[in-house]
Amino acid sequence: MRGLVKICLCLGLLVSLFGTAEASPVRIKDLVDFDGVRGNDLVGYGLVVGLDGSGDGLRNAPFTEDIMTNILERLGVNVTGEQFRPKNVAAVLVTSTLPAFARAGGQIDVTVSAIGDAKSLLGGTLIMTPMNAADGEIYAVAQGTIIAGGATAEGDGGQVTQGVPTSGTIPSGARIEREIEFQLSSLSDLRLALREADFTTAGRIEQAINQDFGRGVAVMLDSGTVLLNVPATQMRSVAHALGRIENIEVEPERKARVVVDQRSGTIVMGEDVRISRVAVSQGNLTLRIQEEPLVAQPNPFAAGETVVVPRTRAAIEEEPGIGLAEIPSGASLSEVIAGLNALGVSPRDMIDILKSIKAAGALHAEFVVR
Repeated sequence: MRGLVKICLCLGLLVSLFGTAEASPVRIKDLVDFDGVRGNDLVGYGLVVGLDGSGDGLRNAPFTEDIMTNILERLGVNVTGEQFRPKNVAAVLVTSTLPAFARAGGQIDVTVSAIGDAKSLLGGTLIMTPMNAADGEIYAVAQGTIIAGGATAEGDGGQVTQGVPTSGTIPSGARIEREIEFQLSSLSDLRLALREADFTTAGRIEQAINQDFGRGVAVMLDSGTVLLNVPATQMRSVAHALGRIENIEVEPERKARVVVDQRSGTIVMGEDVRISRVAVSQGNLTLRIQEEPLVAQPNPFAAGETVVVPRTRAAIEEEPGIGLAEIPSGASLSEVIAGLNALGVSPRDMIDILKSIKAAGALHAEFVVR
């Protein structure tokens, strides 16, 4: 019970902190994405070398042998028809994101993941790997030493693995070779897309921008979009207008929401969660079945046989309840937590209670289960 109280006190502290941050103004740049200002995903297929015997088994991963043969042939080494089974190479997929307005010659981080039966990429080196975007064009080339976040140790009778040694990163491991064509300066209208669509927040963003410029330069199109008239801002360029707008502060509006993680038993409730008048009771029913077989053995000189006689003990135990705990109508978050704590339930039982309150129509909030 003491541990439960500690958990709920921590939960109440976290929610009170979130509620304070929620009531504070937030910069527009933290609430919206600007139309066209976005990254692009890149992917490549390459080869990692220099592994300490932890690479792909070529019998189980023939594609590793194919890419290794292709690379060697491009380097002028003819290995056609040769039988070689190295254990220090592994086929990998290389992924990254090309940031908005990235310029040729810049460097970006990449993630390297094994796709064969390699046991570890620790200490390996990625060989020059072209990285393509969705249009099939090459936008970057990756190469470098992999930093793996895991480790594996094994012996004849066992193996232990910490982290994920078959995946790693290369900081600044890819060099940008091609730029994405996007003329920001030619735009006359620019859309601001809210990351969480809400009519109230969109209206406040429109009002804050117009108030800052002293004229109507922004208009709300829907709950997720605010349209900006760039010429009306009378700024030197689109970039100057965005630089001014993104630092304007707005107080966002959030939906009442309860988020539940069933795996860890974590419950997070927003400040605006409300519950109608409801009575809650919780109890545990325990069924115990215990097998105690009895062995009946005859005397040494008797002609009988040893017999096992089954014996089963079954019992049902029900913990005494505390009756019904009433949660008043329109209860605030602190009152909800206090009411649930009065039942003396564990966090996981609290999840079931919240589900039941939601099913009864008394929980007025979005219920998210992960």
